[in-house]
Amino acid sequence: MAALGVTATLGAMLIRGQSGGPLPQLGALPDFTFTRHDGQPFGSTQLRGKPFVANFIFTRCPTVCPAFTRKMVGVQDATASHGAGLQLVSFSVDPKYDTPERLTEYGERHGADFSRWSFLTGDYEQLKETIVQGFKVSMGREPGAPEDDLLSIFHGTHFVLVDDAGQIRGYYDSADSDSTERLIRDTRRLAQTGH
Repeated sequence: MAALGVTATLGAMLIRGQSGGPLPQLGALPDFTFTRHDGQPFGSTQLRGKPFVANFIFTRCPTVCPAFTRKMVGVQDATASHGAGLQLVSFSVDPKYDTPERLTEYGERHGADFSRWSFLTGDYEQLKETIVQGFKVSMGREPGAPEDDLLSIFHGTHFVLVDDAGQIRGYYDSADSDSTERLIRDTRRLAQTGH
């Protein structure tokens, strides 16, 4: 019986994907404003009317961030035909260290197209509230850890796809190439159809 249930569920998902059913609506983001890599305020107001892909990184990350950022470069390249109508947004989970200047240097080093890709920093508690409560993605730091203990900083490694009305439409595991391909397909679809 369990196998039949799984098969039926997978079949329904395939049919929905083939029939072009809408992406799920997984919650609305709260309004937010942070500081972009160029020092300008940036957030919900600037993103209104444009779908975007979000991820969560920090520039001195010794573990997953370089690969996560390279995956975002792949998303940038695969969706270049959408131009500025599709935005990419990287939120720093280490904002005390990640100044706009450091974020600019990090973006340049990774080949970011700053007309589409924004790197955000700001107040730690506000960032944490937006990321954890808004995006429903983990982030934090082990209590009592020294400032230079980079392994004490943790954050989620899923991409989040958000539509032009600020609704979350999908989560995609950056470590799974199939999931990243699905993100690119869903991003194109959202940019073209709005759902």
